[in-house]
Amino acid sequence: MSPFDSSFAFPPFGAASRRSPVYARNAMAAASHPAAVEAGLGMLDRGGTAADAAVAMAAVLAVVEPCSTGLGGDAFVLYHDAASRRVTGLNGSGRSPQALDFDTLASRTGGALPPRHALAVTVPGACAAWCDLLERHGVLPLAEVLAPALEYAAEGFVVGPVTAHLWAEGADALRAAGGEELLPGGEAPRPGQPVTSPGMARVLDILSGAGGTEAARRAFYAGEIAADIVTAVRERGGVLDASDLAAHRSQWAAPITTMYRGLRVSECAPNGQGITALMALDVLSALDAPTFGDGFGPARVHAQVEALRLAFADSRRYVADPDHEDVPVRGLLDADYAAQRARQVLPGRRNPDIVHGTPPASSDTVYFCVMDAFGNACSMVNSCYMTFGTGIVPRNTGFALQNRGHNFSLDPASPNRLGPGRRTYHTIIPGMLHDRRGTLLGPFGVMGGFMQPQGHVQILSALADDGCDPQAALDRTRFCITDGTPGGELAVEEGMPEAIRVALADMGHPVRMVGGYDRALFGRGQIILRDPHTGWLTAGSDPRADGCAFGY
Repeated sequence: MSPFDSSFAFPPFGAASRRSPVYARNAMAAASHPAAVEAGLGMLDRGGTAADAAVAMAAVLAVVEPCSTGLGGDAFVLYHDAASRRVTGLNGSGRSPQALDFDTLASRTGGALPPRHALAVTVPGACAAWCDLLERHGVLPLAEVLAPALEYAAEGFVVGPVTAHLWAEGADALRAAGGEELLPGGEAPRPGQPVTSPGMARVLDILSGAGGTEAARRAFYAGEIAADIVTAVRERGGVLDASDLAAHRSQWAAPITTMYRGLRVSECAPNGQGITALMALDVLSALDAPTFGDGFGPARVHAQVEALRLAFADSRRYVADPDHEDVPVRGLLDADYAAQRARQVLPGRRNPDIVHGTPPASSDTVYFCVMDAFGNACSMVNSCYMTFGTGIVPRNTGFALQNRGHNFSLDPASPNRLGPGRRTYHTIIPGMLHDRRGTLLGPFGVMGGFMQPQGHVQILSALADDGCDPQAALDRTRFCITDGTPGGELAVEEGMPEAIRVALADMGHPVRMVGGYDRALFGRGQIILRDPHTGWLTAGSDPRADGCAFGY
């Protein structure tokens, strides 16, 4: 077979990576697809800010990785503004339909909420988040920012090997929901296959020609695109209404933070699960985890697993929509509470009795990041949740609608219970790092459902405990508590030292090794850091994705 034949076979993931970190003096972008990196740097070259670059990257990824992201999903952002030296968080998660309640669920599904059902569709918040980010921090016109994505949608792009694998995994979900628009020729595209997206070209053309961000927001949430969304959901048994879309608004909020080994770690506030990572880091700080064993070894990994099990127990109990529930953020991040929880980490064995505590009163995805020459930084996640979300694709739009509603609890006593106009416990979490003095170090993140806080903890440990560069931190083998619950199975990545795997099993952890393309389970991250002494940027891009980091 010729190497120039687009259908040639790509080898599966190996157990090891050899990538060098990327260095640049002025600006840097990192994403899971090279086309997105190119688009982001193009905005910076035009004088744009990190916000302009991030939205351009989000839009390109919506075209070239529709299995993982798109305008049918949500977005969360952390943005460091160089002028004010402040970080703000943008919550671009949508709400459940006003007509969705337990009686409706009972009448339509018998009381269950299948992950791909149209009742799991929440209002897609990404478009509003893009517009809000540009309005506050961008300088370029929306049409210019969306131009690279529009070109790829109309003229075509080539599908990468990892994206092709994920596309194929989601093909049955598309067929089941009538989403064949995203199956060119009736099948998932092969690695190396050129593909166009006429539906996304139409949508991006509407947004680009609307006349600015406010007009684009109206075009999406109150125009023909909104009508297409409502029609698609209702045809599949959902209750989303035009009024739900028209009422959608993003929210700006201060991030939540903690210190870990001299690093100030920022995450978006609930309803996101960033607090899970911070709680786990606090437990590790209380344990002084690096003293367990000899660096990256069984004792440290065991401590990280147990800290995350404790953190998940609390986040799954308390994280919910703060507009509807009192989420005890201050209590969950209290140092004394962390010390109390740390006492449940048993040296040398898994604690079988981890449950949520009582704090003192007080989700498939893309992650990408960018730092500009002005000193701004943007950390952003855009997602449709599971691969292709519900699989429902509104007519001639080129995007699948998310299934975030599946994360609602069906326990009426839960703070995260299903109900009208509510935002569910959300998995997507961008991160940002500063030093003790508040000097920006840079954005970081690891995409992938409930893997995300686990990925944050593991790469931060590599950076802070072992002095790894960004690429080495991303290359390190990972573990994943697979379902985000304290009792979840522990998946261990192929390539993790056998001594660690055996020791974890001996400690009582239900270990399962995962290799090949299934390594996508362990997330796909990006990191950009500025050296506070030299000012140079260093970046890494996850070997588990098709992307890269690049700068100038």
